Amino acid sequence: MTSQLPSPTSAHRPGRSGDDVDRTFEMRFTSTPRGARLARRLAAHRLDTWGIPYGTGRHEEIVLVLGELTANAVRHGHVPGRDFHLLLHVSAPTHTVRVEVTDTRPERTPPRPEALRAPGPEDSGGRGLLLVSALATRWGWHPRPEGPGKTVWAECAGAVPDVAGDRPAGPKR
Repeated sequence: MTSQLPSPTSAHRPGRSGDDVDRTFEMRFTSTPRGARLARRLAAHRLDTWGIPYGTGRHEEIVLVLGELTANAVRHGHVPGRDFHLLLHVSAPTHTVRVEVTDTRPERTPPRPEALRAPGPEDSGGRGLLLVSALATRWGWHPRPEGPGKTVWAECAGAVPDVAGDRPAGPKR
């Protein structure tokens, strides 16, 4: 992880979970499994702080999507000596959580969402984006505008509760 920390104003704006306030957390992490794990843990804590509590279905789904994107950045976007960037944005007015993970490797791009195919039974990978596709409202990727690489993003609509509290994690009805 680099020493670049988010400013308190960009990382958290106090308020109740039902407030119409946008919240953003962003940070760079080392492009290693340890960096991906730290990104997932910090984002999980931030979501809880913002009113999407631990142990709820919404929280678990967002953290799973985020975990897949950060793991992919480490596995497929790793460039020695380069970090990956995580941006987590919660928009209360639209009840949407957006996860963006940017790496610096331009030649290893994921398929477009409409071209995503299930891997064969003998394939050892290729299931992460299927999981993202199933849990996120929409996802995609675009080239990194300020340099080499790409940003893979996913949005989870309906993830921000209207009032404090949420249903516990479990099967959807």
